[in-house]
Amino acid sequence: MAIARSGWKLTDGGNEIASRGKRSVREALLSTMVERIVTGEFSEGSTLPNEAELTDLFGVSRTSLREAMQYLSAIGMIRSRTRAGTTVLPRENWSYLDPLLLDVMLSVGGDESFYTSLIDARQLLEPAAAEHAARNATAKQLSRIAQAFEDMVDANARDNEEWSRADLEFHTAIINASGNWVYRQFASAIRAALLASFRLTNRASQSHEQAIQKHQDVLEAIRVRDPLAARKAMETLIGVARAEITDALKRNKIG
Repeated sequence: MAIARSGWKLTDGGNEIASRGKRSVREALLSTMVERIVTGEFSEGSTLPNEAELTDLFGVSRTSLREAMQYLSAIGMIRSRTRAGTTVLPRENWSYLDPLLLDVMLSVGGDESFYTSLIDARQLLEPAAAEHAARNATAKQLSRIAQAFEDMVDANARDNEEWSRADLEFHTAIINASGNWVYRQFASAIRAALLASFRLTNRASQSHEQAIQKHQDVLEAIRVRDPLAARKAMETLIGVARAEITDALKRNKIG
């Protein structure tokens, strides 16, 4: 359901969304408040209006507001203290892997630190995952990696959705084949962020053929069970992605 906004109050086609049920109110309120904080309308370090003012601004009940505030507190976006009020916390306190926060970050474009932090994490995780995949991948897992690669080849261009999704499946399949449950959980948690990152870097790439070759190098090293080569090939691939995302951020003026 598309939510229109009239001033600060949440509305649905002119009718207060508060009338549509508790769950809808909570989700709409949470999404709106997270968006206001991410975009800086509720800036870091600022004190939010009091409870009575917020219920009036958003047109919701105190119960819905309190539930939303508890959620925002749990993911590190706000802190409430007696007599001091509710303060918006700095970004370093936020739980970026929270699905709602992640969705809002991606919808508003994120910022440079968001994408560079992601590539930093990939640089640490994915070469190790490729190394383990070369050792541990089953025949079925190898087939999934190879299929994702073939889907990339068939996509035929780096500036389309098919390529980005195939790219995501390629990297996810390698992480799954590593046999490390922590790697798998991490990949699952940041799946949406990875896809957004691939969309961004794929548009910035200057060479479709080079991209194919770099991915094929990783695939072949895993296929022949060469852990060191798999690690090095993935390090090279992530290095290329880092250069591309830097270029994309400059072009798009993100941050």
